[in-house]
Amino acid sequence: MTLTAEPQPATGPARAGRREWTALGVLMLPLLLVSMDVSVLYFAIPSIAADLRPGATQQLWILDMYGFVLAGLLVTMGSLGDRVGRRKLLLFGAALFGAASVAAAYAHSSGALIGARALLGVAGACLMPSTLALIRTLFQDPAQRTKAVTLWTTVMASGISLGPVVSGALLEHFWWGSVFLINLPAMLLLLVLTPLLVSESKGASGGGRFDVLSAVLSLVALLPVIYGIKELAKGGWAAVPAVCVVVGLVVGLFFVRRQGRLDDPMVDLRLVRTPAYGGSLLVNLFAMAATVGFAVFLTQYLQSVLGQSPLEAALWSLVPTGGVMLAAPVSAVLAQRVDRAYVMSGGFLVSAAGFGWLVAVDRATPFWVILVGSAVYAAGLVSAMTLANELALGAAPPERAGAAAAVLESGSELGGALGMALLGSVGAAVYTAAMPSSAPAAARETLGGALGAPAGVLEAARSAFVSAMSGAALGAALLMLLAAVLSLVLLRRR
Repeated sequence: MTLTAEPQPATGPARAGRREWTALGVLMLPLLLVSMDVSVLYFAIPSIAADLRPGATQQLWILDMYGFVLAGLLVTMGSLGDRVGRRKLLLFGAALFGAASVAAAYAHSSGALIGARALLGVAGACLMPSTLALIRTLFQDPAQRTKAVTLWTTVMASGISLGPVVSGALLEHFWWGSVFLINLPAMLLLLVLTPLLVSESKGASGGGRFDVLSAVLSLVALLPVIYGIKELAKGGWAAVPAVCVVVGLVVGLFFVRRQGRLDDPMVDLRLVRTPAYGGSLLVNLFAMAATVGFAVFLTQYLQSVLGQSPLEAALWSLVPTGGVMLAAPVSAVLAQRVDRAYVMSGGFLVSAAGFGWLVAVDRATPFWVILVGSAVYAAGLVSAMTLANELALGAAPPERAGAAAAVLESGSELGGALGMALLGSVGAAVYTAAMPSSAPAAARETLGGALGAPAGVLEAARSAFVSAMSGAALGAALLMLLAAVLSLVLLRRR
């Protein structure tokens, strides 16, 4: 008698159940609010200025402090989460975000509000990489992880768009501090539910010793670069921002060299050099450059050319997210059947087509044409970015998930700053060339400088700005074509 072994069930990554998906929903709460806080003060600044009377420099720091601190600490907090525990860091970030929100809401001076915004940036840097790293550990199955990262990317993009809408709606009925107090219920819910739904996760051996010098170097490298690029984008060439960029790059070189010598580095350079992770990081940077760089023009077009109120412009700016809601899940499904490099490349090509559509706009272009083009480029961009995030996260070992997520997000911040500088420079050059030489100097520099000018000058400035927006759209389309090529070259069969 011959004995035959019974067939064994196929083994594979454990599939997430109801608890994991519920946990994902809870994790989306802080992500939404952290991303909203980037833009939530756009409408509140006039009320804050009337109440606290900040100087011009203080007003800029009220707006920018959160984003600068957030960007500078992402890598540090991502690496720290791998060592002390991502859930622990998430809970600490939630508690700090809630406390800093109360401090910001009831700030009685500009300095106090700037300090509270800095604390919000620290808390946001704890929350953002923790949410993405926990997705890596919650969802082991690649197909489910793709869906989870799709939701993460969509919520992240939606939060930035929702910030002005939420602040505009609140300021219709409440004082400016209300834009911060809306954070409290979500953070309280996070503190209650996270221990029940999310298990602690960190590196296999606790991630080793935390290198304080590397943390300092990463902060000193990122902050001056992002600050300098943004200042150059806003005000043109100036010595101080240029020096900041150079200093940041030099410090960044020391940071990279130190990571290469450490046994347990904060950023694993071997991971960055792998095509799956490094290639995803690069195309994501191009995607954010196009997104942020062009958004500046679209926002100003809605308000200063079409004459929409800030709240009306914010509501219309949500329309392109409809394309994102449709395209992101479709791309995730396609990536299960086709090499995702082809799907990503296709997404970037769709985005290039959307930007190309906007290259042809002029003053007579109907508004719906602008909306359709914006929906197309947003759909392609977010679809490709979702797959890039998922591919990079899947390439990272679980014990490095926090640092890997943080480097991805830092690349996005840097890409946004580069996009503002690059596309802003293109738009400024086109605008100046399109303005008549007889216009006042201020009107020849920016559309804002022409708002108080005679009607003829203002109309010329609006036409010149539309031409500048077309030039920026062309630059963004070229960036998307380059990203499509890089996706195929670097990420095929990864």
